[in-house]
Amino acid sequence: MSDEANKIIADASSRMDKSLNDLGHQMAQIRSGRATPSLVEDIRVEIYGQNMPLNQVASINAPEPRLITVDVWDKSQLQAVEKAIQKSGKGFNPNTDGVMIRINLAEMTGETRKEMVKLAKGKVEDHKVAVRNIRRDANDALKKLKGGSVSEDMIKGFSDQVQKLTDDHIKKMDDLFAAKEKDIMTV
Repeated sequence: MSDEANKIIADASSRMDKSLNDLGHQMAQIRSGRATPSLVEDIRVEIYGQNMPLNQVASINAPEPRLITVDVWDKSQLQAVEKAIQKSGKGFNPNTDGVMIRINLAEMTGETRKEMVKLAKGKVEDHKVAVRNIRRDANDALKKLKGGSVSEDMIKGFSDQVQKLTDDHIKKMDDLFAAKEKDIMTV
């Protein structure tokens, strides 16, 4: 029966890792003081009848701290990519010269920086809730094992392992937030 408990704990750990990885990906998409390709790579573009992420139809670079360049592989799709960037809701105003798209990023004001920190904090809180829900699911599954060859003390020990996993993942999320906040607020 302890094999069943170990499977429950391993599943919880795997799900918490996925939540942590997703948070890292979402944090990369939040604008800080400098340009990074991750700010635009997830923008969806309607090309060839399919909705594709920008990084699958173009090369994205950040050659300067406040400039992102998008080199679309199929130049006939330049207008579609430009429109997708404009409609992304990220506040970008792309310029094209017929060959490449350039996105100039405005200097971030103190107010904008505070908004970005607030956005990052919200994403961290959402992911913490997800980790806590995973903990709850794991503990519920462990409680169902009670009886037979699994004693209440064993269940308590397994629940403590799940709590340690939860604490570790939440600490890593807090660390991610602290690093992102520092990155955003650094002028």
